Amino acid sequence: MADNEEDPKKGRQSRGTSKEVCGYPLSIFFIVVNEFCERFSYYGMRAVLVLYFKYFLQWDDDLATSIYHVFVALCYLTPILGAIVADSWLGKFKTIIYLSIVYAIGQVTMAVSAIHDITDTDRDGTPNNLTFHIVLSMLGLFLIALGTGGIKPCVAAFGGDQFNDNQEKQRRTFFSVFYLCINGGSLLSTIITPILRAQTCGIFIKEKCYSLAFGVPAALMVVALLVFISGSGMYYKAEPEGNIMLDVCKCIGFAIKNRYRHRSKRYPKKQHWMDWAEAKYSKLLIAQIKMVLKVLFLYIPLPMFWTLFDQKGSRWTLQATNMDGDFGLLVIQPDQMQTVNPILILTLVPIMDSVLYPLIKKCGLNFTPLRRMTVGMLMAAIAFVCAALVQIQIDTTLPTFPSTSQSQVKLLNMGSNPVSVRLPGKDALTLPAAQASEEFFTFEAGNTSVSIGEVTKNISLANGARQTLLIPSNISEEWVLSDGLTSKPQEGNNAIRFINGMNTSVNVSTSAANFGIIEPSYYSNYSNIKNGMILFKISSGSQSCEYSKEFGYGSSYTFFIPGTLVFGPTCQESITAAEDIKPNSVSMALQIPQYFFITVGEVMFSVTGLAFSYSQAPSNMKAVLQAGWLFTVAIGNFIVLIVAELAKLPKQWAEYILFASLLVAVCIIFSIMAYFYTYMDPTEIEAQFKKNDDDDADDDKKTTEVEMVRRDSDDSHDDSDDDSNKDRQTKI
Repeated sequence: MADNEEDPKKGRQSRGTSKEVCGYPLSIFFIVVNEFCERFSYYGMRAVLVLYFKYFLQWDDDLATSIYHVFVALCYLTPILGAIVADSWLGKFKTIIYLSIVYAIGQVTMAVSAIHDITDTDRDGTPNNLTFHIVLSMLGLFLIALGTGGIKPCVAAFGGDQFNDNQEKQRRTFFSVFYLCINGGSLLSTIITPILRAQTCGIFIKEKCYSLAFGVPAALMVVALLVFISGSGMYYKAEPEGNIMLDVCKCIGFAIKNRYRHRSKRYPKKQHWMDWAEAKYSKLLIAQIKMVLKVLFLYIPLPMFWTLFDQKGSRWTLQATNMDGDFGLLVIQPDQMQTVNPILILTLVPIMDSVLYPLIKKCGLNFTPLRRMTVGMLMAAIAFVCAALVQIQIDTTLPTFPSTSQSQVKLLNMGSNPVSVRLPGKDALTLPAAQASEEFFTFEAGNTSVSIGEVTKNISLANGARQTLLIPSNISEEWVLSDGLTSKPQEGNNAIRFINGMNTSVNVSTSAANFGIIEPSYYSNYSNIKNGMILFKISSGSQSCEYSKEFGYGSSYTFFIPGTLVFGPTCQESITAAEDIKPNSVSMALQIPQYFFITVGEVMFSVTGLAFSYSQAPSNMKAVLQAGWLFTVAIGNFIVLIVAELAKLPKQWAEYILFASLLVAVCIIFSIMAYFYTYMDPTEIEAQFKKNDDDDADDDKKTTEVEMVRRDSDDSHDDSDDDSNKDRQTKI
């Protein structure tokens, strides 16, 4: 078959049995589908990851942020390992297969780790053995990082290998479609998986369905693996040819070692420290490494950009949990705000390439790649200033919770007559019948006296607690303290409880929760209610009452059923609501400016940086600079880890300003470095060295020819005087 004939380019059997469809090898369609499913799997899992840490594993914001960025950093470190394994040992095809299996196992492990029923022995909806879930999820994340990072440098290059030399146009189209699949998978997954997470599932108790949010990406990864394997017989599978990164590392290591050996002043100095490798390596390789090192030196300040950029999946998502996602026709989940980034990417890249950059050029401004990158860093800093301003706005709506040495108390008059209450250090307060005080009063924890009329009682306030004092209609009876919440309800839910002021027990239920039987003059536990209009049914014996209220996000209410309640169609008017924690009132729409600026920064920094690196890299060292670029992403994520754990700033907006300030400082350093950078033409430099090598080879050849002629002359002279030699020449 023609497909199995020798490939002139490769010098060995190559193209498998792949047929062509519309001029394209059929094998690339398997690769494109594989990439779409894999990116859906990765970004879908990552979209809900920080909320899984916070709400399922019950970690605080700092720990959730730190582990999230450790995971992202690993995902950008392992491509170096994947490239070495593929180029030096297994080849791209086997590397993709083996690491995709590891990847799929990791995704399945994550899905299993999110099933709360596995350790929910008391069936309250909360895992009883979090250690099991933590260990399982960390194992899953490690396998995912190894898999996704390991195949990252292989898949695109493997797709490019499927084309012949005369299919350069088709190869370029393939890469365009390939990167479109990356953005498409990212966009769809960050829309879909948060919706799956918001569903409820469970065998005994229904909870947020993180197992489904991780399970669907796991299924997509299995599909990606099966699709890729199904095209196996059609692929061209290049054999590993050695890894240039290893050669570069060996050459640099030899130069350093040789320089150390010749550190004495009696040895002449070299123009560049890499010149010490000339004893073992070619001048061309040394020149290529010099070009790479020149660009890598520019990379030193770059991790700070990624420190800010990747927080859109951690800090910004956590910020959105305290915001209102109601956009009118749409209700946005906190983790769905990340979709703004890929949407803006698909919009801004063509606009900036086709409109903005040409316009700047027409204005006579020399907007070089390094200047674009500098402006991109400034855009990211502005994005974090916007995030800080949004956080300040959020903080004004958040309740002030007591410190560990304080306690807060709210008063509820359960009687049918107003009462006057006196608290230490506070003005006298009149509570209407069946009403609660509008605010919580803060005291130092311990015993506090409360006076109502002629009755004064000491109540014991717990450290760091919020409590409600239930004042009975007969003040001589027992006064009950009920514990309240000391944090915002999780995941935008609303924490609701009922207090029964009647002389008989009542049952309160709704389609979303059952508050159970509430005894007279007592209260129910909190239940989480979603946003929207909720209908409650209050029943006592054969009598019932329906009470409805519309809820927002992240609020907490205490509903009081008065003793004067009359069951019937007008009973709703008698029930009073005390707002313990206000709902989220700052719209998620306020996050759009920060997403806009960070995306503009990404386009100007990341897209330009990749193109700049490619243009400045020698022909055989593009992968080396790509590895260096990915390494800056990993370091940037480690910086987040360090700041989150060590800074411990009391206010989140202050941390945002700190990151913005650090990036501005780094941006100034980078701009100075860029000013002194001289742009190179690697092809021209390589051509000069190759020409010099050819000239040296020609000189050697001429010298050899002269020596041969001279030797022949000498030989002929000797032979003329030697009869035996003459005889031998005659015979020859």
